[in-house]
Amino acid sequence: MQTSEGLPRVAVITGASSGIGRVAARTLAARGWRVIGTGRDPERTASAATELRAAAPGVPSDMIRVDLALLGAAKRAADEIAALSSRVDVLINNAGGTARQRVVTAEGNEETFAANHLGHYVLTGRLLPLLHAAAADSPRGATRIINVSSSAHESAPGLNWSDLQMLSDEFVPIRAYCNAKLANILFTRVLAEQLARDGIVAHAMHPGAVNTNFINHADEGTQAYLRKMELISPEEGADTLVWLATATEPGGSSGAYFHRRQAIATSAAAQDMKVAHRLWQESERLAAACA
Repeated sequence: MQTSEGLPRVAVITGASSGIGRVAARTLAARGWRVIGTGRDPERTASAATELRAAAPGVPSDMIRVDLALLGAAKRAADEIAALSSRVDVLINNAGGTARQRVVTAEGNEETFAANHLGHYVLTGRLLPLLHAAAADSPRGATRIINVSSSAHESAPGLNWSDLQMLSDEFVPIRAYCNAKLANILFTRVLAEQLARDGIVAHAMHPGAVNTNFINHADEGTQAYLRKMELISPEEGADTLVWLATATEPGGSSGAYFHRRQAIATSAAAQDMKVAHRLWQESERLAAACA
């Protein structure tokens, strides 16, 4: 996959050190893409870097260590990416997960909300100039932002503006995760609206119940629930992700939510553009507080 100048197209993938992010990174690298991935765990990140280079000898690839729950770190990661490439053709916001209990970061944010949503909000904003650079010499719809959400968003009735991050309320880990996955889709809606005139597409997707390290970080109730489900492999979960990044069809629309290569309906809460715009404003305020 090459640009008009004959160079590899560039994909940035967060959470590329394990699970579906790692599979997507390896698959795109094997297809000739230049992949810049992020990971949090040092050993997994180093292992993924070795795997990427083996998948595509001669094509540059990089892994950056970053904890996206820290917004300052997300900003530094964007700067590192900009130092490596003058363009980003596809940004896959995949990193995230759940937790066993409430953890407040050094910046004062709840970790689940920050890692799944706020970090990607910051990273995406800082990478927009590189996405615009790619869109300037690419066919309309070829430059894409893909946000990994979940069917768990359907269990979130809405966002509590008086305690958006569940810093004061009783903390229920899976509820925090559902809220963050709802935020992923609302974020996608506004991105699609804002970037339409520039030919940049934004979509969200649900990979399915995937057998990854995600389960091990969940609270006991969530783990028990997931272990009763028929889990799919990371390769199956990554299929729609790779398709959204590379296929022609997803470039013809924007702001949709996909599962198994099909656009599907979201919850009513995920379709509320008034809420989506307010979330954007609140995210901007929280990001500015960590500048």
